[in-house]
Amino acid sequence: MEYTRRKVMAVGAATIATGLAGCSESESGGDGTDTAGTESNGSGSYSVSMAPVGEVQFDAPPESVAHYFPDYADMAVALGKASTINSIGMPSRYHTTHYDALEGVSVDTESVTKLIGESGIPKEIFFELDSDLHMIDPQWLISNDAFKLESSDIEDITERIAPFLGNAIFRRTDKWHDYEYYTLYDAFEKVASVYQESERFEQLKTFHDDYVGEIESQLPEERPNALLCWQGEDKPESFSPYRLGGEGTNKKAFHDIGLTDALEGSDVEGLSESSRGTIDYETLAQVDPDSILVRGHEAKTQEEFQNTVVAFMKEHPVASKLTAVQDDTVFRGGPIYPGPLHHLFLVERYATSYYPDTFSGELFDRSELASIITG
Repeated sequence: MEYTRRKVMAVGAATIATGLAGCSESESGGDGTDTAGTESNGSGSYSVSMAPVGEVQFDAPPESVAHYFPDYADMAVALGKASTINSIGMPSRYHTTHYDALEGVSVDTESVTKLIGESGIPKEIFFELDSDLHMIDPQWLISNDAFKLESSDIEDITERIAPFLGNAIFRRTDKWHDYEYYTLYDAFEKVASVYQESERFEQLKTFHDDYVGEIESQLPEERPNALLCWQGEDKPESFSPYRLGGEGTNKKAFHDIGLTDALEGSDVEGLSESSRGTIDYETLAQVDPDSILVRGHEAKTQEEFQNTVVAFMKEHPVASKLTAVQDDTVFRGGPIYPGPLHHLFLVERYATSYYPDTFSGELFDRSELASIITG
């Protein structure tokens, strides 16, 4: 798609400078523009606008797309575009077992390139991939010191290969992210516009709205609080806390089932690129949350998690006294980057875990969802 790439680059390169400064073009409506910021010029080409890059023009949907975030890859799968995914930042964090429940839906993870190497993300890997689009927030790449990428690298990749288009939506605690955020479905709509799959997006959004609305209508009045944290060890002694009450798509499923933040009112900061503080069991004992959600164990089954992390906590002199440990309300905390399909399964997982008297079994129609994805 060399011709397409040059056309895309013409707009992407013009906006990348303002995009990296933390600004984007306004996304006001008007003739020829839809609510996703997609504009057609009447010649068959179209443009999609998304902070922080701004407007990017296409003359055809991309056929090879570089990803860092698994949530955006999940969006591509949902739109029937799994074959376009050529990379992920850390493939180990792209959890794909939920596709097994959807007939005809899959992704070839063996062909997906890992972006992160031993010394960051090498600039050369983008040239090797030779993508039609980099569906990655460029500010994420240059604001993380571990990646060792500079603004000049992003500009060079944009000019010589293809533009960037993406927004780090999974959390809202990074100080460098001073531009517009998007909800999961706002970002999903942008991706659908890139792929020219707006009709399929609308079907998926309706499926989501009906499903989540039905769950919310049945939630009990009394709902527990939860402490969401990260700790990948099987015998944890300390935890990196998240603020469950804040925004960010990684917490959408918890909000959808009515969980509240156990750290509300405390001075504990949420995990971010600039805040890497940890809390120990003594701090947990002071908070004594109704439940604990531990991230870093998504590759385990719930039984494996119980036999390792929870078993250790039950034998720990302080952890064993926590209400959540005694009440068996310590759960895996889910993925860091849940996309729209993964989110549907997470809502089901947590609704049935937290409210077993109300919810049980499969809460949405797998066949109906798969038929939308596969067309």
